[in-house]
Amino acid sequence: GAEEAPIIQGEMVSDLLHHLDTHKSMGPDGIHPRVLREMAQVLTKSLSTIYQQSWLTGEVPVDWKLANVKPIYKKGQKEDPGNYRPVSLTSVPEKVMEQIILSANTGHVRDNEGI
Repeated sequence: GAEEAPIIQGEMVSDLLHHLDTHKSMGPDGIHPRVLREMAQVLTKSLSTIYQQSWLTGEVPVDWKLANVKPIYKKGQKEDPGNYRPVSLTSVPEKVMEQIILSANTGHVRDNEGI
């Protein structure tokens, strides 16, 4: 049977925002983790609502599906494109939502001793 969606608690969102690594890059939405961290108190309620709606509908804001792909040098000759790996820089608010989903799924698996 279908299980009820968990209520996304503001405390969890606030905690995740306060612990963002401000040395990480921003995604294509231009929202830097430092802004989210410093504005956590103001943004928690709105982001909690967005995350809850996303969970219930299975939809996320369109901009959260975008990524800036940057080539990162691995080793060898820098002139050889094969010596680079792609890294996708995604939206920081979307990464927070991923952490919420991971936490909920981990709890579900733990509580039910499997999927």
